[in-house]
Amino acid sequence: MRRFVVILLVLLSGVLGGCASTRPAAVAPSADLFADASFGPPSVKVDAADLFTLSPEMRDYLHSVDFSTTVRSMGKEQGLLDALYTKGKLKLDYDSTYTRNAAETFHDRLGNCMSLVIMTAAFAKELDMTVRFQSVDMESWSRSGDFYLMNGHVNIILGTRTGMNEALPEQVLLVDFAPAPPSDAHGAHLLSEDQIVAMFQNNRAAEALVEGRLDDAYWWARAAIVRSPSSAISLNTLAVIYDRHGQKPLAERAYRAALEREPENPNTLRNLETVLIALGKTNEALAIAKRLASLEPVAPFEYFHQGVAAFKGGQYDKARDLFRREVKRAPYNDEFHFWLAASYLKLGKLDEARDELALAVDSSTQGDTRKRYSAKLAHLRQLGMR
Repeated sequence: MRRFVVILLVLLSGVLGGCASTRPAAVAPSADLFADASFGPPSVKVDAADLFTLSPEMRDYLHSVDFSTTVRSMGKEQGLLDALYTKGKLKLDYDSTYTRNAAETFHDRLGNCMSLVIMTAAFAKELDMTVRFQSVDMESWSRSGDFYLMNGHVNIILGTRTGMNEALPEQVLLVDFAPAPPSDAHGAHLLSEDQIVAMFQNNRAAEALVEGRLDDAYWWARAAIVRSPSSAISLNTLAVIYDRHGQKPLAERAYRAALEREPENPNTLRNLETVLIALGKTNEALAIAKRLASLEPVAPFEYFHQGVAAFKGGQYDKARDLFRREVKRAPYNDEFHFWLAASYLKLGKLDEARDELALAVDSSTQGDTRKRYSAKLAHLRQLGMR
């Protein structure tokens, strides 16, 4: 299970150091990117107006004696985090299945990093704290069915002035919901609130897409693009939706619009290559393939797929080595740890199998998967005691 990490407490005067806003100039989405008539109405309300709205139960908690006492004794930043995330209080858990708004996260006591950031921001806003959002360069891959999902990462900076005078330093707390603190090598970029809202909408689109709800996915992706036209991610999501909907020319158009914003994005290039092949544009697809070979010689999951093939062929030494390579470049992917554990078990390395399965449990971001891994780990531990 992922733990909550408080990264940094500092005093700042003026502009926040070490982080710079890299928001590209807005590019208005072209009307021909959308195909509203091709999709039915959404089954849910596609609206982010209540994203940071406190529910009655959240307000009750905010005004409770315990909450107020904690904030008074520890200060707003630390007090808020203690009240929300200290073990034994709200008992929040990490879950990546669904991106929740603030009220849903509080009610369900579950959330991914985006959900937890949104809920924290909602409380902080109510306490008149300064809220800044950051995108952290900590990309990782996961998969759901035949979808491969690139997972970004966001965190939040909470701040208050040390005095009434605006010229005085601002005390800020950087809060990150991650399995381990980001290292200095990870870049971070300030995000506007519109960008955070668009990322939330894009998450909802991706989740609907994975579940096969293409109408819902379309309207969420459309809303994300309108909210933040400069975002290449939402355009890529829209293109995948078109592709799954059988509208490959529209998919190509959306991918090319995404590449106008991020020309060297290997994920968009890889998706575009597939669409171009389907459309019979072989020469263009080959040109894309050459660009990809120079940008990303080894595709995500490549060692993993080779490892699974070796495992199923009984080549457990080879499978182990391939899974190790994937774990090295994606240390928080639970599926990689699980298959590495299975390889060790086939090789009779019980201790190593238990260690990797424990890492799979710790890295898993979905409750059902975590339970399955935990049951297997308990069985291995019993074997070790015999």
